[in-house]
Amino acid sequence: MPGALPGEEIVAEATKVHPKFAEAKIKKIRKQSEHRIKPLCPVYDQCGGCQLQHLRYDQQLNEKRDIVIQALERHTKLKIDELEIRPTIGMENPWGYRNKSQFQVGEKDGKVLAGLYGLNSHNLINIEQCAVQHPATSKATEVVKGILQDLKIPIYNEKKHKGLVRTIVARTGVQTGELQIVLITTKKELPKKDIIIQEIKKRLPKVNSIVQNINGEKTSVIFGNDTATLEGSDFIQETLGDLQFELSARTFFQLNPEQTVKLYNEAKSAAMLTGKEKLVDAYCGVGTIGLWMADQAGEVRGMDVIPESIEDAKKNAEKHGVKHARFYMGKAEELLPKWLKEGWRPDVIVVDPPRTGCDEEFLKTVLKIKPKTFVYVSCNPSTLAKDIMTLGSQYKVEYIQPVDMFPHTSQIESVTRLVLK
Repeated sequence: MPGALPGEEIVAEATKVHPKFAEAKIKKIRKQSEHRIKPLCPVYDQCGGCQLQHLRYDQQLNEKRDIVIQALERHTKLKIDELEIRPTIGMENPWGYRNKSQFQVGEKDGKVLAGLYGLNSHNLINIEQCAVQHPATSKATEVVKGILQDLKIPIYNEKKHKGLVRTIVARTGVQTGELQIVLITTKKELPKKDIIIQEIKKRLPKVNSIVQNINGEKTSVIFGNDTATLEGSDFIQETLGDLQFELSARTFFQLNPEQTVKLYNEAKSAAMLTGKEKLVDAYCGVGTIGLWMADQAGEVRGMDVIPESIEDAKKNAEKHGVKHARFYMGKAEELLPKWLKEGWRPDVIVVDPPRTGCDEEFLKTVLKIKPKTFVYVSCNPSTLAKDIMTLGSQYKVEYIQPVDMFPHTSQIESVTRLVLK
């Protein structure tokens, strides 16, 4: 029931009845929660980007811990009252934290709009000031929107599958102040390209990377396969703690750098490293977690199935002089047994899988290899709970630490320390 809060008494109308649950909308709030507040954002109820702006932030942290508990109750047989589920780590200032925006572009009455599609619809909600976006990305999107308007550049119409510019992506290095603009277009030919570049540079002096990505498909996927740098560098730099990363247009990078540092520190402390351990960073991406822990590990091996990520991970290790970290292209469930045959067994495995959770074959491999410690960084409590069930035959949950990476949304990350029984 969107918009309702725990403990409230409401009159609701069922909108959709599923076999195991029903969806409903609020008609009237009879008794409202003491934690209910007025949302900060004017289009909060339309855009669907945030789900919890009407709940006081300290209470959001309590309810997010409860989301983790509910997932464990639903998908595991663990005794919840015997588990250590710690209070959620939040932000001091939970606004303006997102370092990247991907706003769809549209046109209405001759005016260029940029924003997100409304809740369960394809109505474009124009967003001029997003409360959770970093101010630099909001300003950049507004400026680029104005340039497209002034130069009368054709805007993509999704229904007719005609037009040119479909998305404006803006990303800022929160620590470095660098700015990258990506224009996603349906075709390579961009009219008035030189003037667009000139205007962006003039109106946004901090821009040091202007990129075009071509996506001509009828799809809701944002990026296409062809990317070309129009001006400046191919990437922007960002800093996390003592580590520096190069972010190209399509590189995955955490959207909330301030909380990422807290999340990675929690993962590091859950690994309880002494400087001697062999550490595996599965699903390593550009090597962030493995490199974050490298100063306390004897040897780090990371793996991923995306070749560009492995190239970036190798470059990042070299740049930071981390000689005892190696990164491999491939699946953990294939590489780990091979290393075991060669006589190499990890003491600690750390994972940060996608929302779908860990691959089943990978978990079976972990149960065969039996590292002493397994650190699970999760962005989805339901798949975390299911994976804990799979590992439960041999691993005990020592504690779970929720971390709020996305204030005002219903998403919650967590770090779980599992030890061999």
